[in-house]
Amino acid sequence: MLTVLGEKAALRTPCALLLGAFDGFHIGHLTLLEEAKRTGYPVAALTIFGGKQGGALFLPAERRALLYRLGVSYTLEYDFTDGFRDTPAENFLGALFSRICTGAVFCGEDFRFGAGAAGTPALLRRMAPCPVTVLPLREAGGEKVSSTRIKKMLAEADMGGANSLLCVPYFIQGAVEHGRHVGSKLGFPTLNLSLPAEKTLPKEGVYGGHAQTPAGEFPAIVNIGPRPTFGVAEKKIEAYLEGFSGNLYGETVRVFPETYYRPTTAFPSAEALRDQLAKDICRLRTEKGA
Repeated sequence: MLTVLGEKAALRTPCALLLGAFDGFHIGHLTLLEEAKRTGYPVAALTIFGGKQGGALFLPAERRALLYRLGVSYTLEYDFTDGFRDTPAENFLGALFSRICTGAVFCGEDFRFGAGAAGTPALLRRMAPCPVTVLPLREAGGEKVSSTRIKKMLAEADMGGANSLLCVPYFIQGAVEHGRHVGSKLGFPTLNLSLPAEKTLPKEGVYGGHAQTPAGEFPAIVNIGPRPTFGVAEKKIEAYLEGFSGNLYGETVRVFPETYYRPTTAFPSAEALRDQLAKDICRLRTEKGA
């Protein structure tokens, strides 16, 4: 069970506290988590929503699902408001440690916090009421593992590279909406999700991947972007689920784009689009062994 704590909620049970923004939990963060679990304390992770250039890798509901899966017991959630940004580092730590009982604290060597990012691990060590472990940055391929690096990979449709650095594969979560039912008319019914404005999205185009739904997990063809063949400029996520039949309207699903197939294209006719979708699905079946 993951317990969500707001900015004023108290935690009187001693915990191992992870400090960072954690907009996407990558393998560098996993090192912190593994060390924290060794203490025997339940793990709490601070998470900050907003304030990240290029959006967030995972949005609040997605992040909670991710932390729960990783075995975190508590998440301390902050919104990146003007007030939060301008809080002096000492005030931030004073308020944090007055309401959260910590048996151990963990952060990376590049952790910065407070107004002007003036807070450092050295200050944290001076003010924390418990031992503080500062871990070196993790590298992969000779380069620092970071959310910025992962976002660049997503922009280049390098899903394999991004997923190799993330603790769980990149996904987009949302409630299934009613669409225009064009896919059904073509013989390939799709589910539709809105594109969340706050989320870092991969390069627009068509991907092979899979989807997790209340009805199970299915291989999927995922389109991220507009539908130019039908003159629809509005950007959405459309996913065809191989082997699924039924109704998922209003249900929460997770879509995992894994392999970039092709750019979004304006086909000369609906028939030409249908033929291309058939080719995409044939490729998906081959890749998934279906």
